[in-house]
Amino acid sequence: MLSVPLGRLVAFCSNRAIAVVLAFAVLVGGAVYASYTRLGVTTDTGTMFSSDLPWKQRSDEMGRLFPQKQDQLVAVIDAALPEEAQQTAIDLAARLKNDHTHFNYVTTPQTDPYLVRNGLMFLDPKALERVLDTTITAQPFLGQLAADPSGRGLFGALSMIALGIEHGEGDLKGFQSALSGFATTLDHAAQGHPETMSWERLLAGDLADLGGKYQFVVTQPKLDYDSFQPGGAAADAMRDAARDLPFVKSGRAHIHITGDIQIADEEFATVAEGMVAGLLGSLVLVTLWLVLAVHTWRLIAPIIITLVSGLLLTTGFAALAVGKLNLISVAFAILFVGIAVDFAIQFCVRFRAQSLPDGVVPSLHDALERTGNETGHQILVAATATSAGFLAFTPTAFVGVAQLGLIAGFGMIFAFVCTLTLLPALLRIFRPTAGHGAVGFAFAKPIDVSIRHHRKPILAVFACLALLGAGLIPTLTFDADPLHTKNPKSEGMVTLGMLMSEPQYSPYSVDVLMPNLDQAHTMSDKLSQLPLVHDALWLGSLVPSDQNTKLPMIQDAANIMLPTLIVPNPKPAPDANALREAAAKTAADLGSVLDRLAANDPLRQIQSTLARLSHADDQTILATNEALVHFLPMQLDMLRTMLQAKPVSISDVPPILANDYLLPDGRALVEVHPTKQMTGNTALHRYVGEIKKVAPTAAGSAIDIVESAATMVHAFVMAACAAIVMIGIILSVALRRLLDSALVLAPLLLSALMTVILIVFVPEQLNFANIIALPLLLGVGVSFNIYFVMNWRAGVKMPLSSPTARAVLFSALTTGTAFGSLAASHHPGTASMGRLLLLSLACTLVATLVFVPALLPKRAIDEE
Repeated sequence: MLSVPLGRLVAFCSNRAIAVVLAFAVLVGGAVYASYTRLGVTTDTGTMFSSDLPWKQRSDEMGRLFPQKQDQLVAVIDAALPEEAQQTAIDLAARLKNDHTHFNYVTTPQTDPYLVRNGLMFLDPKALERVLDTTITAQPFLGQLAADPSGRGLFGALSMIALGIEHGEGDLKGFQSALSGFATTLDHAAQGHPETMSWERLLAGDLADLGGKYQFVVTQPKLDYDSFQPGGAAADAMRDAARDLPFVKSGRAHIHITGDIQIADEEFATVAEGMVAGLLGSLVLVTLWLVLAVHTWRLIAPIIITLVSGLLLTTGFAALAVGKLNLISVAFAILFVGIAVDFAIQFCVRFRAQSLPDGVVPSLHDALERTGNETGHQILVAATATSAGFLAFTPTAFVGVAQLGLIAGFGMIFAFVCTLTLLPALLRIFRPTAGHGAVGFAFAKPIDVSIRHHRKPILAVFACLALLGAGLIPTLTFDADPLHTKNPKSEGMVTLGMLMSEPQYSPYSVDVLMPNLDQAHTMSDKLSQLPLVHDALWLGSLVPSDQNTKLPMIQDAANIMLPTLIVPNPKPAPDANALREAAAKTAADLGSVLDRLAANDPLRQIQSTLARLSHADDQTILATNEALVHFLPMQLDMLRTMLQAKPVSISDVPPILANDYLLPDGRALVEVHPTKQMTGNTALHRYVGEIKKVAPTAAGSAIDIVESAATMVHAFVMAACAAIVMIGIILSVALRRLLDSALVLAPLLLSALMTVILIVFVPEQLNFANIIALPLLLGVGVSFNIYFVMNWRAGVKMPLSSPTARAVLFSALTTGTAFGSLAASHHPGTASMGRLLLLSLACTLVATLVFVPALLPKRAIDEE
């Protein structure tokens, strides 16, 4: 019905080639302008779901109520010594707090005065008793250091140890580890390789690492949404500030940047790099396939110009329709190239095959009109059905694919319009020749015959594959964890991986908002008992427990320690001569008791090293002094502060900490972290399921991941059903026969089931990035199948040796090239998208080139 009108449209455009090209130039220029001024990209995975979803509303509400927990840029400091990490964090925070251009706020949670003052009370009673016993035993030693916080005072304290040994009071069993560490540090310094000594580890031993091995500087950067990386300037400012810090310059401390802003910025950079490189690579390789498909630049150039014009028009539509692309819809460009080029190839291959019955080559105008008559309605049906397959996803709550469906759906219409208007005009200008009748695959005629002769066994094999695919559908799993689709080698992800071994840093937290503190306390107790929950923190978690037991222990120690630790006028720093004299005296004192020491006692090494130091040059002895006592004043100050702990209650928690758990209206937050054993999707779902039984209104990242997976699966089931129905209706209207429609849909469903088999056996994990292979499978499959079925209706008897088969094969190669460029991306999500698209394309091609010829009723070939 539409063959003649579409043929006339092609003729009309070819007759007015210059006007048509100029009109498209204006349209493309407008699209480019719209794209430049209005099109943006967001890496926020939260924007990929409808805000009407209940779980999304709870998640958004949490972000609104606790904005300080959103959009964070975090510096993670890893250092050889805990004091080096702490000092680096303090120094970095001090610099960043003065940078009001890039940061809204800067905090160092672990150095908060409240937490430091009550540090001893957060230990359990047994650990506290160990620390206090060690500290009290070292009281004479520490008192000497408080009065003289230098190498001289330290050597003097060692002389006191020698005096104790001489009087039979030198029980040093509890200090062997500390003395060994001190002996090693002293020896390295004496050899000219000074290393700063950790007094925290010296005094607290393994308890020094209870708070974790990392220090943090948590910031909220000012985001520049005009930039492709909104937090990029703040991250650069953080790196610049860290570069000149003493321990960073010396290599003793390392600063790693992570946080949701850093990870989002890195992800967009990786995705953008892959998309741009993939798009350019696709265009180059598509051009190569076009050379093989149509042979002449007079056809290749019009195809490329048509393809680029359609892409730019689609991009302009995206700018007007959605404004901001997300991490899924940004893939529309490569998908457009992969599918839209099929229409142009079909048109040009059929154009090259045009010849009159007597073998005379028709004129360019007649050849174009005849090509329009033959292919226009086929391309229209293919474009409409493909568009319907994409648009079916637009109403779903999965906004990421809904955007892609909208853009790609209209893109197919733009591709159709360009193919039947701009392409004929360009062909008229470039003036290729028609009349190349043998443009099919002559070698495929025996294959056509063989498939027909073995029709039943082939159909039986495909039937078994379909049954296998259907049986494997329940085994498919869906991974909605956005972390699994990010580049694991990026700084933000590497840093996050360092932290994930500790439950309190897990990205799979859950937030439960309760009406008041009492109910928060009750909920915390309930959640803490769940098998996969490591802890459930509420405001009361910031108040030390068992204070009635711990405070008397601390106060007893304070009564003994503080009089010697609080020294109004400590001695001034010694010079090199004073240090040498002190080293010589202590070496002599220890030398007098060597016969009472075991052969492996670290005091022997200390005595030998001090003897060498007593003759060292000024530079060596001063460097040794600095290495030994650099962190001593900090540790003594911290010890004095912690020994002055007092009873605290919830009201004593400072606002900067309390605001993370308590709202002004009295509502209180419970923050849940999983155990280390909570790994994998199955455990994540079980973890969330346990929590939701106790707290049905819970929110947080873990809830978002599980709920988003359910939303995606539901969206794809509904959209796939809708797409199949819509495609069926379009085919029924276009083909007007139920059998013909079934001949198009059957290979479509078969290729989907074959894709399921490959997903399971390759294997390839489904995720929110690669699941777009489903709508694409529908689009590509419909296009290929329609051409074969409509040619069969027109009397084509050898489908595999026809020009259509050549066009389909090279269309598949160009489409596969586009998808292959995605598979080569460094971004795991984009790469998985490309891999699954390639798998689905392979299944579609097999279904089209083998299953369809076997499925077509016999009348197509019986006359041969």
